[in-house]
Amino acid sequence: MELFTLSSPELYAWVILPILIFLARVCDVSLGTLRIILVSKGVKYLAPMIGFFEILIWLLAIGQIMQNLTNVYYYLFYAGGFATGTLVGLLAEEKLSIGLVMIRIITKRDATKLINHLKSEKYGLTTVDAEGVKGQVKIIFTVIRRENLNTVIKCIERFNPNAFYSVEDIRSVGTATIFPARRLRRYDNYHRLFKWHRKGK
Repeated sequence: MELFTLSSPELYAWVILPILIFLARVCDVSLGTLRIILVSKGVKYLAPMIGFFEILIWLLAIGQIMQNLTNVYYYLFYAGGFATGTLVGLLAEEKLSIGLVMIRIITKRDATKLINHLKSEKYGLTTVDAEGVKGQVKIIFTVIRRENLNTVIKCIERFNPNAFYSVEDIRSVGTATIFPARRLRRYDNYHRLFKWHRKGK
């Protein structure tokens, strides 16, 4: 069989077009995953912009599928792009570490060192003495930026390795919440562009 040339219709139909469909699906599904996450985080104005490009790319991909409904080969690339895009979107959101989380820590051991360490790192805490099944426990609540989650978990494992903790997403918090200082990351400047600043009355 002769090799395809760059101008060959077969090369476009069996190589270039399937790859384009795959990449389009990866892009639009990745954007869709990020859009859903941003909506859940309360980022109102960035999510619609992402949705615009998401549906635009999707229309380009589905248009090619509709023109080639009898070619099952394209369906495989379309489905593969969807699966890959979902993974890429989740990984991108994990890297961005958008939003806030609340950590609830329940420990039977003396939590003084853990509490003092978190306070020294400027985390806001609320502690409660409670009664567990096996006796007295200390409950610690703290709301942190998601980017600091791994750091706080390492602190828990260091000072109270047998402590039980749970993590919950937080949509919004009051202005009195205490967070440790952080370096400004590149995307923070873009994020601020989409915040609604309300003038004082």
